[in-house]
Amino acid sequence: MSSTAMPTTGAMPRTRRKADREGLRPLALAAPLLLLLIFSFGAPILALLSRAIYEPTIANTLPRTASALGKDSKDGVPGDETFQALAADLKDAAGAGSINEFAKSLNTRLPGARSQILRLGRATASGQPLDKAAMLKAAPLLGQDRSWVAIKGGLSGFTSFYLLSAFDLRWTDQGSIGAVPPDQAVFMRVIGRTFLIATLVTLGTLILGFPLAYWMNNLRPALAGIVLVLVLLPFWTSILVRTAAWTVVLQKFGLLNDVLLWLGLTSQRLELMYSRTGLVLAMTHIQLPFTLLPIYSVMRSVNTSQLRAAQSLGARPFTVFRRIYMPQVMPGVLAGCLLTFILCLGYYITPVLVGGASDQLVSNFIANYVNVELNWEMAAALSFVLLTSTLGLYIVMTRYLGLDLFKMG
Repeated sequence: MSSTAMPTTGAMPRTRRKADREGLRPLALAAPLLLLLIFSFGAPILALLSRAIYEPTIANTLPRTASALGKDSKDGVPGDETFQALAADLKDAAGAGSINEFAKSLNTRLPGARSQILRLGRATASGQPLDKAAMLKAAPLLGQDRSWVAIKGGLSGFTSFYLLSAFDLRWTDQGSIGAVPPDQAVFMRVIGRTFLIATLVTLGTLILGFPLAYWMNNLRPALAGIVLVLVLLPFWTSILVRTAAWTVVLQKFGLLNDVLLWLGLTSQRLELMYSRTGLVLAMTHIQLPFTLLPIYSVMRSVNTSQLRAAQSLGARPFTVFRRIYMPQVMPGVLAGCLLTFILCLGYYITPVLVGGASDQLVSNFIANYVNVELNWEMAAALSFVLLTSTLGLYIVMTRYLGLDLFKMG
């Protein structure tokens, strides 16, 4: 009669500790890379996005005014005590050199306030005693209810102003959310234009990439490799070089217009440069490999014996393609289209060099707010909208369409 040796109680904890150490080893090896990504990539992004909801310039500049407004129970334009507190705050800000930053921040909420606040700041810095009437003469905007609504809105530091502005919304004087005036509604048009151009480019790459991938999949391996190299050759070239090449091709007296005239497709030269048509053409060419490669990768894994079996059982070619081939290829199609669409949402160089003034995308506005207007808060709000749109699209594709880019290959 055989007996089975039972492990001792002391051996089991040692085995468990050894397994735990083995499990921690890959994490320890990846820890330096993870820390590098967190501090060089994640932390700066979070710091930028936080500026969309936290902007303490007004609160830091007007501590006395905030205290006076807290004591003033009057709605709208406050009394003399609050104006004297504002004069003292502006005098300190002028002495500290921070009044320009304050004026710029308030001007974002209250267009036209910058010049008046700077003029009032110079008056307070001169040492002259200013009463409410003198301050209103220097800065007439302070006599309007909406000016104090804007000031009160910035005294907490945390604000929804910039995120609402990214959707062309604002807080009204009645305390509700409403649309901005039509002449100030810019960002929803820009966001809609960005998604429209990304959709057009994605469809263009799909129309060109799917037949090309299907043709490559049916070629001999050696010839398919040559075609694949030809497809990837532009992909290995700098995007700036490819965009610059399209600026030459799309000129009014460029190669594309010459070909169209020679083929008789047009009777006169077209204005393709600085137009949406030229922008879509250039972006489609640049993005084509991103759509084609996932489709081609999935097509290569399709078992052709299933297609032959369906044909031998009497199925027509189109039925075989629709009911057997396409369901197996669809994950690659969705992956390629999703990858292209997401990349198009963040395009910057090509719209700047090829697109016209009415074809600039969200990324161009973000760059302008960062580099030119130095309005990091508005840039952060637009970045937040773009990031959440991208993540939302990816979640929808993975959850409801069963697509996982990390498993594509």
